[in-house]
Amino acid sequence: MKRLLLALALLYCGHAWAQDDTTDNIDYSKFGDAEGVKRFATPRVLNQSPLRIISIGYEYQFAFDMPSVPRYDSMGIPGNYRVNRVSGLRFQANIPIISHTKIIWQMGASYWHSGWNFDNTRSNPFVAKLNEKGMHTAGINTFIFKPLNEKNFIVAQVSADVNGVFDRIGDVNSKAITYGGAILFGWKTSDKNAFALGLSRTYRAGQPIIVPTVLWNKTFNDRWGMELLLPARAHLRYNISPSNLLQLGYELEGNQFWMQTTSPNGQVFIQRGELKPRIMWDKKLWGFFWLNLQAGLRYNWRFDVMNEYNSKKKSERFFSSALRNPFYIGINISFVSP
Repeated sequence: MKRLLLALALLYCGHAWAQDDTTDNIDYSKFGDAEGVKRFATPRVLNQSPLRIISIGYEYQFAFDMPSVPRYDSMGIPGNYRVNRVSGLRFQANIPIISHTKIIWQMGASYWHSGWNFDNTRSNPFVAKLNEKGMHTAGINTFIFKPLNEKNFIVAQVSADVNGVFDRIGDVNSKAITYGGAILFGWKTSDKNAFALGLSRTYRAGQPIIVPTVLWNKTFNDRWGMELLLPARAHLRYNISPSNLLQLGYELEGNQFWMQTTSPNGQVFIQRGELKPRIMWDKKLWGFFWLNLQAGLRYNWRFDVMNEYNSKKKSERFFSSALRNPFYIGINISFVSP
């Protein structure tokens, strides 16, 4: 009896193993898609650069000149100052809250520090404070990707940032806060092409503006592609391999920074915008950790110091400086999405 049971068990196991082994030979394309299953557009295209969930980095701008900086307590000739460097920590996190075929919702946080180092402050209160305290930006944001069907989708984003040259955390006030957002309607025409149009409210150029916005991610072939979010940034992408890629393009970034001063108003608002033509290299280190190196030019888009919040009037400008344009470098380590 034992020998019979053993023979039957071996026969069953052999049959089961043979069934598992034949699955690799099944041609699933013959079965087609299940009827009644609704498909939805996905947010990414093939070979797109990795989606950073958590990123920490450091940026360094080389020496440049800051001309035409006046004193608050003097009507004398504005001074020219030498900036040895602008450098600081950068952090960003985008955490998925809901990740479903019908909707993707993320919450994010960011921090950007710019430490200014001047050659000589010359007892200028504005320069001295910028040299001592630096500029800080801390923000939160939320992002929603809502596919409507297999071809169409909606993208929405809202952000709030606290920006300033602060002596202490208690200096944070409502006038140090800026708000932004975007809404776009898009078309996913294939796994290699996604296009969307909409409007954005942004401080990237230093002042609050509402601009038409274009999102266009396209993969031309196994090597080449482009990733655009105009006017904020645009890059041409070259995939050396799935874990190694180069990008050439630009990014426009900036914000409005509150600063307490000894000026007649007791405060000013620094409207700072920077255009950065650059080349970037992304390389997988191990697992889901990637390295990003970038180098380029920091072009001064705007450095206006205004007497009023969100002001655009020349009559409310305390001064404007045509900062010279240095080269910069940056390094980031990121944990990316699988």
